Amino acid sequence: MKRTGEERSRAPVDLEAIAWDVMKKYGFRPNYPGAVLREVGAIDPYARGTAPGTVQDLRAILWSSIDNYDSMDLDQLEYCEKGGDGGIHVQVAIADVDLRVPKGSQTDRHAAHNGASIYFDIVTFPMLPLRLSGGITSLLPGRDCMAMVVEYTVLPDGSIRYGSVFRAMVANHAKLVYEEVGTWLEGTGPEPSAVQAVAGLAGQIRLQNEAALRLKERRTRQGALALETIEAQAVYEKGAVKDLVLVEENAARSLIEEFMVAANRTMMAFLSSAGIPRIERVVRTPRDWEGIVATAAELGVSLPAEPDVQALSRFLLARKEADPERFPDLSLTVVKLMGPGEYALLEPGTPPVGHFALAVTDYTHGTAPNRRYVDLVIQRLLKSVIDRKPSPYTVQELGDLCAWLTDREKESKKAERFMRKAAAAVLLRDQIGRTFTGLVTGASDKGTYVRLTTPPAEGRVVEGERGLRVGQKVRVRLLGTDPYRGYIDFAFSGNG
Repeated sequence: MKRTGEERSRAPVDLEAIAWDVMKKYGFRPNYPGAVLREVGAIDPYARGTAPGTVQDLRAILWSSIDNYDSMDLDQLEYCEKGGDGGIHVQVAIADVDLRVPKGSQTDRHAAHNGASIYFDIVTFPMLPLRLSGGITSLLPGRDCMAMVVEYTVLPDGSIRYGSVFRAMVANHAKLVYEEVGTWLEGTGPEPSAVQAVAGLAGQIRLQNEAALRLKERRTRQGALALETIEAQAVYEKGAVKDLVLVEENAARSLIEEFMVAANRTMMAFLSSAGIPRIERVVRTPRDWEGIVATAAELGVSLPAEPDVQALSRFLLARKEADPERFPDLSLTVVKLMGPGEYALLEPGTPPVGHFALAVTDYTHGTAPNRRYVDLVIQRLLKSVIDRKPSPYTVQELGDLCAWLTDREKESKKAERFMRKAAAAVLLRDQIGRTFTGLVTGASDKGTYVRLTTPPAEGRVVEGERGLRVGQKVRVRLLGTDPYRGYIDFAFSGNG
């Protein structure tokens, strides 16, 4: 007997099953082949592996990690100390994933195909089997871990004096959480119990924060864009969607971001000095600078006709101070108009493209080898320099990887967006006919899209969409939802 439309709308929705289908739809492999599972299962977790050359013993250093509360795939640890010249010497330990996942292995090939871990709120598809990424190659507390250590010094003016990259044995003394450390550093929450439990860790984290503030202030002066895009996360209770909440920036997230940007720049400098081809992470000149200029003009600000990162940065900082409540909406508009990041081959002697949004010209992704394949590639390039061996990749291989991993990232974002819409469709399916306020986030031949203010769900305007533009505040009426197709359909009701 067929169910009516109303009965179907009330039927439970298996979002985890949808997630598996979405992985396949966008060209990802959600299952690990048997050969991968056998390969990983044969690894001795207690064997440290063999590494040529010197391995420094840095286990006594007060290393700690800051990540999400449920993260098990820890890629990096941080430590710093004051220098005699007013500088702060920083060390970032990165999990030595290559030691357990050699190039060309079955596990490596599967990781290269997916390109990265895919994070849906209902389920995660790790790039590497959890026995590796959540265990053997994770920098979790309570074990000795092989790592690649990147060192640099943050000078009083926020500039970086690049150091070296080397192998080391490390140990994580505390697994900290973004939200707890963030509120503590901002003075709105207590000192985390995990910080209290380790002698000297409070002072260590505060010193890390001081270094991060120097780095951030320097990049801001150079034109780094102060963007605060809204990222909605579905909250589940017994498999059912209960809410959509926003993941907010805080001092702890900023700390890790600054340390990783500096570490990635240090790795690029290290590879550059060796004169080998490498992969850079780039955000080119904004795709729609005219659209950014028009957005600023509506707020009474005149931007230059040609792309100017410092002028855009000053505009964003001023708007953040003048209207912090609506700043995430403006950030989202600018991000859409700028276009996506990508990976590009950088050969010796060739000037780097640079990262427009970060206001840096020497940037890569190398700090998360458990979660991103390009970081594993960078790790192998670093080792070839340290060991004074030829690059494990040809120029052709690196070029092909840049194209493939850029495509994988693009498809992963589509998949993640689909799942956010599917979750939002479930949350909203009992509110058909209701009118919401929102922001136009996309307007092209492919369709016109609006993100609601509350809840922060995004859908397509299928009635009255003509003439709407990115950044416009609107009112829309919910026409219908379809979790299985990732559809949330609206009708334009008027300006917001």
